[in-house]
This record gives sequence, C-alpha cells and structure tokens, in this order.
Amino acid sequence: MTRTVLRNLAGGPDTRPYPAVPARTGPFTRGHVTIDPATCRSCGLCSKRCPCEAIRLDKEEKVWEIDRMRCIACGDCVEGCPFGSLTMEPEYFSPVVEHVVESYTITYVKPEKPAKKPAEESTGAKEEGAGEST
Repeated sequence: MTRTVLRNLAGGPDTRPYPAVPARTGPFTRGHVTIDPATCRSCGLCSKRCPCEAIRLDKEEKVWEIDRMRCIACGDCVEGCPFGSLTMEPEYFSPVVEHVVESYTITYVKPEKPAKKPAEESTGAKEEGAGEST
C-alpha cells in the first residue's frame, strides 16, 4: 500500500482539471441543447419528453426556456422534436455557479393557407371546359 500512495503523490491526479484544461470531445459527445426559434412551432413535445422538467414552454407568450442546471443532456427533447428545432451541440458550457435559465422568443410565423375558390366559380369552370371539348 505504501508503494501505491507514493506513486499517487508523485504522479499527480488522474483526473483532468476541467476549467483549466478543456474536456475531450468525441463523436458521441452530447454537450448541450440548442434551439432554432425560427423553426419552433410551440408544440410542447420537448417539454413533455424532458425527464427532469428542465424545459418550459409558454405557448401564449411564445417563450421557450431551458434550465441549464436541471438539464442532464439526455437528448430526449431533441429526439422528440418533430420539426428539428432542437439540436445537441458537442461543446460544453464553462462551469457556472449561479442558476442559469435561458429564454428564447419563438419567432416562427405560420404560413397562411391559400384562399379557396368559392364552389360556384369552380363548378362554372368545369362546365365551360366541358362545353369547349365537344
């Protein structure tokens, strides 16, 4: 046991001092959740799928919030987003001491549906087309 203690004292720590030395990232690094407010349609599936309730969506005010201290970066919200508004970025945030809640205003505007022609106009066009072919 003395040999192990001396080796640990002389060799230094086995862990990496994270803020001073950046963390290693690989292809499977999850990092943090980001949102594209221009494509978010306020469906609320991300907040329903979040196991730690870190995401809050206010549909009336069109505000999407994420509590970074509660988020465990599991990626369930990203997988559940049908519009691709959420993504996982591989970079990590720097360590913070205070409670961080990020708010984003959703800027998606639903496109207008094309106006339907009245039934009389569409019926009249069919009758005219039928008379010309004879």
